[in-house]
Amino acid sequence: MIISWNTTWACHLKCKHCYRDAGEKREGELSTAEGKKLLEEIARAGFKILILSGGEPLLREDIFELTACAASLGLRPVFGTTGTTITGAVAARLKGAGAARIGISLDSAAAPLHDAFRQVPGAFDSALSGMEACRRAGLPFQIHTTVMEHNYHEFEKITDLAVRMGAAGHHVFFLVPTGRGKDIEEEALREKRYEQLLHRILRKQKEVELELKPTCAPQFMRIARQMGLEMRFTRGCLAGSAYCCILPNGVVHPCPYLPLPVGDVRERPFDRIWREAAVFQELRRDELGGKCGECKYKPVCGGCRARAFYYTGGDYMAEDPWCLYRRGVVYGHEG
Repeated sequence: MIISWNTTWACHLKCKHCYRDAGEKREGELSTAEGKKLLEEIARAGFKILILSGGEPLLREDIFELTACAASLGLRPVFGTTGTTITGAVAARLKGAGAARIGISLDSAAAPLHDAFRQVPGAFDSALSGMEACRRAGLPFQIHTTVMEHNYHEFEKITDLAVRMGAAGHHVFFLVPTGRGKDIEEEALREKRYEQLLHRILRKQKEVELELKPTCAPQFMRIARQMGLEMRFTRGCLAGSAYCCILPNGVVHPCPYLPLPVGDVRERPFDRIWREAAVFQELRRDELGGKCGECKYKPVCGGCRARAFYYTGGDYMAEDPWCLYRRGVVYGHEG
């Protein structure tokens, strides 16, 4: 099981798609003591992988202490970061604290587009410097790319760059309009190009050793089955069943892109929220609406619950609107 803790709202970049609308640090973030208590509850709930993200998690002064605490509890701490503050010293401290892998955002194979999307000059070069610092420290890292219309044709180039940098993986995030992402919703890939890119990712996986993983695109599991490609993953969308997200103030959501509060760790221990929350119980029953409910690939896909929520105005159990297969279309050619 995997859990994300958005440790802070603070961030020095101004990324156009940020689902947390991060920027300035806000009042109400969990303290170090509250964070350690939360980590104990996460371990007690049976989670194994802890994603520390934000905002920019490396702006938290206690992040190394929290990382070490998580590792001591048997959790596997991994990071979602801009990578722009990772120096050799920071990489060494992260490794020493028990960080298992660092996910670094990179949205283009060249600086101009990445810097424009992150809205800070020099972000591209700083991200690559962070990767190099991780490599020198022997700290595994992977690249995270948010794909939209403006960088749709760059996917393979970014994967090739990840290979050259020595990355362990390239995870490709499909935009779900949440937070500032609502302002660029028109750039989200629609059905045909969404499906085309999933085929491109899985074809590319046959060419490279590093792991390629689509995120917020659970249909990749269906396409992998259709292509006869073995994946280590068991299901596409894990929201509420084997995954959830905790905001900086302790509010729990089913996933970072599904803004539906299901509990508050300051009011109730997280392991009880995970076990008892009504929304989680409903998601686990997997009684999906529309074509998702009838689909033979439902057990391995599940459709994106966050995308269903956004495009229906609140029905997180509805069918996923960007799936071609729901209309009986089997698409296998690049366009």
